[in-house]
Amino acid sequence: MASFLDAALREGICVEYSEAFHRTDPHIKIKRVADVIRRATAVVVVAFASSGDMKFLMEELALDPPPPRQWIGSEGWIGDPYLLTFSFCAGAIGVAIQQSVTPGLKDFLFDLSPSEVAASSVLTEFWEDAFNCTLTKNSDLSKMLCDGTEDIKTLRSPYTETSQLRINNMVYKAVYAIAHATHNAVCEGKNGYTQCDKHTILKPKEVFSELKKVNFSRNGYHVSFDVNGDPTAFYELVNWQKSETGVIEPVTVGYYDASLPVGQQFNINGKLTWMEGGTKVPVSVCSQSCPTGTRKVLQKGKPICCYDCIPCPEGAISNITDSPDCFSCPEESWPDSQRKSCIPKPVEFLSFGEVLGIILATVSVSGAFLTVTAVAVFIHHRTTPIVRANNSELSFLLLFSLTLCFLCSLTFIGAPSEWSCMLRHTAFGITFVLCISCVLGKTVVVLMAFKATLPGNNVMKWFGPLQQRVTVMCLTLIQVIICTLWLVLSPPFPIKNLNTYKDKIILECALGSAVGFWVVLGYIGLLAVFCFILAVLARKLPDNFNEAKLITFSMLIFCAVWITFIPAYVSSPGKYTVAVEIFAILASSFGLMLCIFAPKCFIIVFQPEKNTKKYLMNKT
Repeated sequence: MASFLDAALREGICVEYSEAFHRTDPHIKIKRVADVIRRATAVVVVAFASSGDMKFLMEELALDPPPPRQWIGSEGWIGDPYLLTFSFCAGAIGVAIQQSVTPGLKDFLFDLSPSEVAASSVLTEFWEDAFNCTLTKNSDLSKMLCDGTEDIKTLRSPYTETSQLRINNMVYKAVYAIAHATHNAVCEGKNGYTQCDKHTILKPKEVFSELKKVNFSRNGYHVSFDVNGDPTAFYELVNWQKSETGVIEPVTVGYYDASLPVGQQFNINGKLTWMEGGTKVPVSVCSQSCPTGTRKVLQKGKPICCYDCIPCPEGAISNITDSPDCFSCPEESWPDSQRKSCIPKPVEFLSFGEVLGIILATVSVSGAFLTVTAVAVFIHHRTTPIVRANNSELSFLLLFSLTLCFLCSLTFIGAPSEWSCMLRHTAFGITFVLCISCVLGKTVVVLMAFKATLPGNNVMKWFGPLQQRVTVMCLTLIQVIICTLWLVLSPPFPIKNLNTYKDKIILECALGSAVGFWVVLGYIGLLAVFCFILAVLARKLPDNFNEAKLITFSMLIFCAVWITFIPAYVSSPGKYTVAVEIFAILASSFGLMLCIFAPKCFIIVFQPEKNTKKYLMNKT
């Protein structure tokens, strides 16, 4: 058994269990061995045992036959006629001592008389067992006394088929080997004659010495020994096959001859029948091979061939069967759906070709078109009271900056590049400051206009057209300086974001300096809050068309949009971060456009009767 386990290890064969027992062991131990065979996942059972030991194991297994098992037997039991009666062993295969008929044995058995049998204790045991009777009156009261009519020729017993008595035939050859050795020890040839001294007293060493030299053939069986005293190995390959009558018979299907050259020693020349009468070689594995995309995990307390196939974790593959480990894909690759190969990760960015990009681009262009339309309306009606009363110069500058605000959102769409990353944030920051500066200028003018109506107040001289232009330019210049410092010190740049999603790459613009980005936003927010406060102060000033009310509402929308933008911007993943920023730009731009200019355009186009100096000068 130890030799087999060593050979199995070299051949990569996995042995699930190894049990030892003897016929004299307690029944509970033999039952435990039988239970191991029943519960095992191994289909093939290799048994090195004598026929006497196997008899006890087979009888125990017969009480509750195991699932189909392919038995591999040693010469000790594979040729035992008694064991052929266990049908669950059909298909067993093993090596057996060469089949040979012992000359005269069958005739000797058939010619036995009861008196001859009674004279031999061995024959007596055989006779009583074969006919289930007793030759002596006082031996066994449970058996009938043999009456002399027993005829061995009518007996259907494995022992009458002497060709199957393989081990007995080896005893026959061993006796002849001893005889040849003894003959050679006491006899010598002289002058063509053989002289033997029958009175020579031989010592065992002398017989043993001559035994190594014997070389004869008997009944088609060659007998000789090597220098170690071992005979040349020759075994038949025996397969237990069911006959047409349903009886299991040992069939010789091949042989092993150690005297032949290497590669020709083992030969199968017959048709094999495996367990359950199958013709295909049975498969005995604890676990099926793990396919690609999985790895082997050994089952605790079981042999190394017993394992579970665990799918590879995210980002890892296995491209061979029975892989013990999974391998991580390169940083810019990701496993395919079967997790057996790495493929490049898809690259994602907000493009003009996708639905979201198309919608945002359309809204952006539509906003710019509305702004240009408002410019056209104002230019066409530039001499009317509403246009002239609402500081037409700042209004046109505000409309220009709003057009740029709408169009700068287009720079956020498309694959990021070094120039687009720098342009999108700086253009957005500068255009919005220009826009808020114009709104702030209009708000201050409204406040100062009413202050200037008080007697002795000459404040409007400090808020004339020149001062308004200078204020707008100075406020915008501050943002330009902030953006310039940002671009010089740590500008935005394109990156491949590999962290947001595991299975794809996000192309986006890194801020470079987060401080620069938040200073740009903070400056815009500061101007918007200041403008909102001034507009609130001026909202109740008397006038039929008080622009401060419209500015208040527009700044309220503007501030609300950008306050909600900050958490949305921080929490949005991938390309949706860009979409949130575009949405904030468009929403705040539309808020300014619709709140400040839509009412004016509506009056100019649809209510011209209100576009008169008299109507505007009337107090409400």
